[in-house]
Amino acid sequence: MLAKRIIPCLDVKNGQTVKGINFENLRYAGNPVELAKKYSDEGADELVFLDITATNEGRQTTLKMVEAVAKQVFIPFTVGGGIKSVEDMKNILSAGADKVAINSAAVKNPALINESSEYFGSQCIVVAVDGKKADNDYYVFINAGTKNTGIKLKDWVREAEERGAGEILLTSMDADGTQNGFDIEMTKLVVENTNIPVIASGGAGANPGHFVEVFEKTNADAALAASIFHFGTLPVPELKTTLKNSGICIR
Repeated sequence: MLAKRIIPCLDVKNGQTVKGINFENLRYAGNPVELAKKYSDEGADELVFLDITATNEGRQTTLKMVEAVAKQVFIPFTVGGGIKSVEDMKNILSAGADKVAINSAAVKNPALINESSEYFGSQCIVVAVDGKKADNDYYVFINAGTKNTGIKLKDWVREAEERGAGEILLTSMDADGTQNGFDIEMTKLVVENTNIPVIASGGAGANPGHFVEVFEKTNADAALAASIFHFGTLPVPELKTTLKNSGICIR
């Protein structure tokens, strides 16, 4: 059995880590470089850095911030936000990232998944997907969750895999920031419709049982969280100890 991964996420706006609820009502959560170092030192398995307003503001991810974070961490580091081309990816990877995450750009130009996976290898390409339930089905949203594409979630993750995505970062917009637990139904749907690793995101609370549940009920490969780590309500070492004691295979 592959070990499950615990991944802190840094949502960054104007150079600061922020966190909201259902993609809204953002509040300050700390310095991203300092938080990144803390999580690397604490034993997090990977780190995700998302420049959450880059796409809507029509700009690229801040490379200086990526470089600063990369110097502080010794774990795999994924960067997303405003990435629209292979050239953008070259810049991000050259700045120190190990993987790139593409979301809106992949939906608008699906061939970008093919081009980037062929150029860098699928192991570098994470397709981030923001999903939400509507009319008794799950749909893909883009532009920081502001636009419903009308594309069904299960269809999109299948296509992303076929085009060369190495991993799916799935965020439930309904669960995001609520701290009521991961969206089990949505995560299970995606895991069952893909053969590549799926990172579950959105809804993790201070209850370690939320992580046990998502791993046991959905077979997700990794679980991502933000608030509980940023505000110290469930430190990474404490969570990993609980998971290990619950029989979950972790690193």
